[in-house]
Amino acid sequence: MATGRGRLLQLHWQCLLARPTPLGCFGSAFGSPGAAAGLGGFRMKPGATLPAGPAALSCRTRQDKVCRRPRAGCSVSLDSLPSEVLLKILSYLDAVALLCAGCVNRRFYHLANDNFIWIRIYSTAFSPKRSLWRVDPAENTDLSMNLLSAGVKEAGYWKKEYLTKQIASVKAALARVLKPLHPHTGLPMKTKEALRMSGLGWVIILRGDNGREYTIEHADLSVNDSSVTVLWYGKDWPPLATLSTLELCGVTPLFIGQARAPTRIRPRWHSLITKYQLSQLTESSAVGGDRLMRVFCLPPGLVVGLWKREEELAFVMANLHLHCLVERSMLGSPAVPYELPPHTPVSDDSPERGLHGYRLHVDMHSGGVSCLCGSFCNLSANKGYLENEYMKLSVISLNNNTEHLPLIGRVGLSWKTNGFDGCIKSCSIMDLTLLEEYGKPFWCFSSPVCVRCCPVPSDGPHFLGEAYCVDYSDSEGRLHMELVWIEETEEYFIVSLALYLRLAKVNQWFGTKY
Repeated sequence: MATGRGRLLQLHWQCLLARPTPLGCFGSAFGSPGAAAGLGGFRMKPGATLPAGPAALSCRTRQDKVCRRPRAGCSVSLDSLPSEVLLKILSYLDAVALLCAGCVNRRFYHLANDNFIWIRIYSTAFSPKRSLWRVDPAENTDLSMNLLSAGVKEAGYWKKEYLTKQIASVKAALARVLKPLHPHTGLPMKTKEALRMSGLGWVIILRGDNGREYTIEHADLSVNDSSVTVLWYGKDWPPLATLSTLELCGVTPLFIGQARAPTRIRPRWHSLITKYQLSQLTESSAVGGDRLMRVFCLPPGLVVGLWKREEELAFVMANLHLHCLVERSMLGSPAVPYELPPHTPVSDDSPERGLHGYRLHVDMHSGGVSCLCGSFCNLSANKGYLENEYMKLSVISLNNNTEHLPLIGRVGLSWKTNGFDGCIKSCSIMDLTLLEEYGKPFWCFSSPVCVRCCPVPSDGPHFLGEAYCVDYSDSEGRLHMELVWIEETEEYFIVSLALYLRLAKVNQWFGTKY
């Protein structure tokens, strides 16, 4: 350490000698009479001499701070310090700052992997629990052996051990929070607490045709009964014509407890959820609009708003169902989405009865306002309800007036940007959660839907109002809802609701051969 300090002082002194004299600060040599201008344009008195030796050095240093001229020929930098000095500096950093320092260059990466630094961080974070009555000598012995073997392990060993154990502790804490399930939806009850504890957020990555990418942090977030709605808006959107794909990713701070810190400069883990092709923003994907905005839907669950005049991006809204949302947002990689573990078929105790004991929870909402929130139990479908590779579950019957339900309030899709907001009429966000007879989620989605005019069936009952319908379909099933607009009360009534489950999904889930 003494050799290092001597080298630093020697280099600093050589730089001061090699530095050209700033105009208006000093004469040509230390201690020479100064007729040059002083600070701020003041001149020294005739016959005054400058101090020599250490006083000249300190005076010169003060003048350098004021003049703020670049040092010519000076090679002193942080990277030129000896490794021993840098390791001493890095030893004062915490784990987050140490990971950031390792991103500077290759040399800092190897220095920031030092085992002696990381084993101290590891032992501090995961020190053995001490009892008031007894201390286990085996734990202290293990810790001492680890300290002695730190130099024997390969570089970065204790860094990997610390990160692995830190991530495992976060997963265990989240599993405890997400364990209690809601009796009606079968989804975790403490989703908000899990999001707050993990610091989980979402970003979209826009990729251009030239390979350039734009990462945008979410501007607004709301947690609903069965889903999370994430909104992005701003003024600095790249031109839509130059973009090809949009990637929705979950981002998590690498260390729990760092969520309140500025997240963009902290180490984070990206988990790809879905990748969308922006070339699909065509007329077939349009779901509505108003005088300022045109709204498009990209499955699954993405809403893209374009300004009507410029045809440029205005906002992006993602609707994420709570089923396995934390796993999909944290356990994937930046390039590959997280895949659910393969389902083990559950034997159906009475296949001749078809589907029975199903439960449905459905929400329709937008902008934090819900117009429908209903739960339906004991849904069933026998083999006679097979229609074109689908099995029908009847939820609300058209001929049973006692089952008809109203939609409370106005139906609309709320949007917001920096300077404007609005509502797309006859659109809404629908969250559907279907539980099978054992209480496990069988079919879940969160997506925008449209209320469209439809002809009145000739064989069904006639209602005093205009008929509308809502349709949704994906790879696992489809939904059909029929509504009637009551002019006197200015509200919709749901007169029919049916789910059509794909037979391939039913057979794969129960091991049947319908």
